Amino acid sequence: MSEVRMTAAGEAFSQRIREQWNEQLGRQLDILVAGCGRGTPLELDRVTARVTGVDEDRPVLRAATEERSDLDSWALGDLRSVPMLPRSYDVACVEFLLERIPHAELVLDRIVNGLRPGGLLLIRIRDRDSAYGLCARLVPGWVRRLVWRSFAPEGAVGPLPAVYEAVTSREGMHAYCMMRGLMVAEEHAMTSGPARLGPRGGLVSGVCRMIGRLSRGRRTAAHDEITLVIRKPQHHFTRLL
Repeated sequence: MSEVRMTAAGEAFSQRIREQWNEQLGRQLDILVAGCGRGTPLELDRVTARVTGVDEDRPVLRAATEERSDLDSWALGDLRSVPMLPRSYDVACVEFLLERIPHAELVLDRIVNGLRPGGLLLIRIRDRDSAYGLCARLVPGWVRRLVWRSFAPEGAVGPLPAVYEAVTSREGMHAYCMMRGLMVAEEHAMTSGPARLGPRGGLVSGVCRMIGRLSRGRRTAAHDEITLVIRKPQHHFTRLL
């Protein structure tokens, strides 16, 4: 895995969408943005696309979703039942969603089911196996709410729940893709945790390095985010989604 700049994941997503559009010979793309209350707006210059957003129904997420200019429509609610029609999307972007919701694999199955054969699944997750992910899981929710403004960058959305089920890790995602017959085409590791980019980022990074040393590298401080570019094959034989 390679270290990339903080903005590189968003740029990579937009570039992969442009490539998908070219492969479709300029046909309008249907794009699903799952986690639209937390993710980065897509740069879709010269791409004909219809973008639909979905996320949990939380006040802070609703406010952030309403400010996005790249969405043609959006729906907030229980992600186990919010509308996601089967085989309706050419691209699904899942940004910082899976680590903050229960039943993450069930929701991910619904998203994959919404992809057409040959579609792209673009994922950004906070890595539960990183030192930062460990801190997020162990710090009680009330403490995170209390100190959020002191640690997060100005304008950051949150704090949101830190659930971190097994799928929210590199190994978890690779196991998921193998079981569903999905192909991981590209993978990056990077640092983008709000607390590491905020006014007390040096302190947070120091704590992560200490955890990394105490865990003998099992909880890495080198990154806290995993970015994956995944393709749904044209023909699915392992598990029909």
